[in-house]
Order: sequence, then C-alpha cells, then structure tokens
Amino acid sequence: MMQFLPTDEQTAFAEAIDEIVAANSGADVVQAWAAGDKAAGLALWGQFSELGFGGLRVAEDDGGLGASVVDLAIVFERLGYHGVPGPYIESLAFLPAVVADDVRAEICGGAMATATYAPFVPYALDADVASLRFAVDGSGYSAADAGDAIASMAKTRTLFPLTANGTTTAVSEDALDRGFAEAALATAAMLVGAGERLLDEAVEYAKIREQFGKPVGEYQALKHHLANVRVALSFARPLVLRAALDIDGPNRDRDVSAAKVSASDAATLAARLSLQVHGAIGYTAEHHVGRWVTLVPALVQSWGSTSFHRDRVAAAILNQGA
Repeated sequence: MMQFLPTDEQTAFAEAIDEIVAANSGADVVQAWAAGDKAAGLALWGQFSELGFGGLRVAEDDGGLGASVVDLAIVFERLGYHGVPGPYIESLAFLPAVVADDVRAEICGGAMATATYAPFVPYALDADVASLRFAVDGSGYSAADAGDAIASMAKTRTLFPLTANGTTTAVSEDALDRGFAEAALATAAMLVGAGERLLDEAVEYAKIREQFGKPVGEYQALKHHLANVRVALSFARPLVLRAALDIDGPNRDRDVSAAKVSASDAATLAARLSLQVHGAIGYTAEHHVGRWVTLVPALVQSWGSTSFHRDRVAAAILNQGA
C-alpha cells in the first residue's frame, strides 16, 4: 500500500521553509520582487542555498542532499504556497538532471540558474539575476546570453529570450525526459501550494467582508464553492505524490501529466474563487492576493500546457486499451 503522508523529516523540512519565509516578511518579498526590487528575494535564495536547496536532487556522493522526488514535491508545494519568486524549478528540478558535473556543482553551491527548453519553455525566467543561463533543446545545452525582457502575466516572473553563445554539450534523450518530468512535477506541486494559499486567503477574507450586514462567509452558497476548491486541491495532491513516488516507473509520463492537469485545474478554481471573494481589491497591485491570482495561470502554461498534458494522458489510456 502506498503511503501518502510525509515523513517526520519531510515535515520538518517544509516547516523550515515556512519559518525562513516568515522571518523574511513573507508576502512582502513577493510584492517587492513584483515591483522590481529583488534584493529580499535574492537574500531568501541565499538562505535556502544554505539549507542545500541547490543540491536537492543531486546525489550525496556528488555533494548534494540526495533527496527524493517526493521531497522535491513537498518543497515546491511550500514554495508555491509562499509564492517565492525566482527560477527554482529550473535550478532545482530541471537542470540537475541535464547538465554536466561541473555545472551541477555550481548549482549545488547556490548559483542561480535558468534555462529555456524548446519547445516547452521558450523564455528563461529571471535571466537578469541568474548567474547561469542555458539554452536547451533536444540535442543538448549551451551557455546563453539574455535578450530584452518580456513581461509575464505574473509580475513576479520576468521572461527573457536566450541566444546560445557557445558549443553545445550533448545530453541524452533519457536525461532530457527526466529533467522535463521533474520540472513538470515541481510545477504541479507549486500549483497545489499556490491553490492552498488562495483558498486560505479566500476563507480569511470571507470572515471580514460583509454583505447585507453579515460576513459573506456565512452564506451557504459561498461555503459550497469553498468546499469545491478544498475537494479539488485534496484530489490533486495525491496525484502529485503518486507521480513522485513512481517517477522511475513505466507510466511516468502519464502520471506526471495527470498530476499537472489536476493541479492546474484545482489551482485555477482556487484563483477564480479567491478573486471573487476579494472583489475589486483583488485586482489591485497593493493587495498581495493578486500575486497568486496571476501566478497560477503562468504556472499552468509552464512546463507543458494543459492541452499537452491532457493529450499525453489520453494517449497513454488509449495505448493501454489497444
């Protein structure tokens, strides 16, 4: 029987993330990054690097933590809950499976890395602050220069086209597929975390926003909508953990895609409801809930769109029935 409950070590690691973010003023870091001030976010990266984040998916013999993909999912759910800005997916989930040992060692040491991966990730996240930038395609990767910034729907995500500036280092198809799988799974976990944050924000605001003389949270219709979001997130999380547990199994692509679709749908539902609960204030730049509302659709399109992942699940089901 599969065990979906986190271990004591995993719980402690998640709590350490919460404590570090809280000690650094939480949502203020997100708001500052969205406004163009990245100092606090970079300081947060530094503190996470001291925990060994860069080597999360690097073997202990190579200087990393040797953490499992389940550990990766738990970490990224907390990062999504806090909306922590920066190219964490690229640095922690994708590139360690793709790059050579010397580059992997730099990432283990705390270097911030970002990448494009054609055709799924056409623009590199936060290439202006990353010290390592790579253009990756089906043949391998090469160091790259960043072009002009492109605005994202999420103010915490600045995107850049990359142009290769050196020779290509060959990478096996298996390594690229593995990197993509872990990046897509980390994105799914981040979506679950962002959805949880949006649900919490909606519940809290429903207690204080009044309509017709009483808090809107007392209305039965809203309670039903909140419950629907709770159910959707509760169904998405086991799919993410199942995919993480079976990352080396024969159904990896199907399971990762199912997790990404479920997490995307649940987080989208959470974003929509949270925005409705907050009303006009949710649209303002001053209220932090907007950072999560816009983060969700950006993550939904990252590391494989919903249509791409639905097609992979459908293909897997049809092939099993053939």
